[in-house]
Amino acid sequence: MEYRKLPHGEELISTLGLGTGSLTEVSEKEIEQIIKKAIENGINFFDLCAGNRKVFKPFGKAIKVQREKVYVQVHFGAVYNDKDEYSWSRDLKTIKDTFAYILNALNTDYVDFGFLHCVDEEDDFEKLKSNGVFDYLKELKAKGIVKHIGLSSHTPSVANKVIDTGLIDMMMFSINPAYDYEYGDELGIGSVKERKELYIRCASLGIGVSVMKPFFGGKLLDEKQSPFKVSLTKNQCLQYALDRPSVLTCVPGVRNLNDLNELLSFINTMPLDNDYSIIGTFKINKIENNCVYCNHCQPCPMGIDIGIVNKYYDLAKVGDELAKSHYHKLKLNATNCVQCGHCNSQCPFNVNQMQRMREIAEYFLKN
Repeated sequence: MEYRKLPHGEELISTLGLGTGSLTEVSEKEIEQIIKKAIENGINFFDLCAGNRKVFKPFGKAIKVQREKVYVQVHFGAVYNDKDEYSWSRDLKTIKDTFAYILNALNTDYVDFGFLHCVDEEDDFEKLKSNGVFDYLKELKAKGIVKHIGLSSHTPSVANKVIDTGLIDMMMFSINPAYDYEYGDELGIGSVKERKELYIRCASLGIGVSVMKPFFGGKLLDEKQSPFKVSLTKNQCLQYALDRPSVLTCVPGVRNLNDLNELLSFINTMPLDNDYSIIGTFKINKIENNCVYCNHCQPCPMGIDIGIVNKYYDLAKVGDELAKSHYHKLKLNATNCVQCGHCNSQCPFNVNQMQRMREIAEYFLKN
């Protein structure tokens, strides 16, 4: 398992996390087994926007003697109706009551991430502020009951407004090729440019991202449902999301133990198994000449990691000092490019990497 550090903290988060929204049909015993097996295999990050209230008690049992091993993400606004089914609310008392229930069910006195839930419209954030929910979350953080404040959103412009508060350490966002390249549904909000700029801004500010909907609700896995009419594998979708700037973890949901076993195969895959450069054949004009860090141009004859060089460059241009530092620590960088043209001939997105390497080398010589 690979782990990535939360920039505004010490937490090392597993790149493969787990969502609980689909755990509605199995027994509480199997839910407990799923969580325990996930932890045994290195997963330490869990999104607790559960599809049913019954998830919390078995989850609490699963982590009872290993609370320090896991990080939980709880949504302030995700609530449950009289049938224990997922719903949502902006009412402060309802949200407080739900959070109290969750703490008790988990048998814990804190959560690692407290999220403003589903902030998709500007009015959503205004309601969360005027209703006192945002202040409540800040109070919980001051008391140590919530370690980090975050938000979940599908809308770049609104996410940016919340980020402007300077209080956000983590964001949950829907990332997949369909959404990123404007081939998604009504939740794939924002242009190619807006979405990429949001990821880069998060990276430059040290805001981590946990990814929801990496498979586009399963549609990317089925050529008949995919907007590209070509199927991708789960591993390709996960790797695509993990290669976006600022992403720390993907939290796909599972329905049962069989789903978890299938998901865990990602841990032991080889890079070739996760190569998503096939999206370069989808004729997506919006990403022509745009490096997406897929490294399909590898192996570079000189040994340069072209994808990471491009990523550090994109981040550095928006003021990410850490990215500059990481670039300068690379054993090989753009100055080692001999302009052989191998990368240009391999790039599925028609990026002129020879020109990019010259541009990047010049930039970092001055910075």
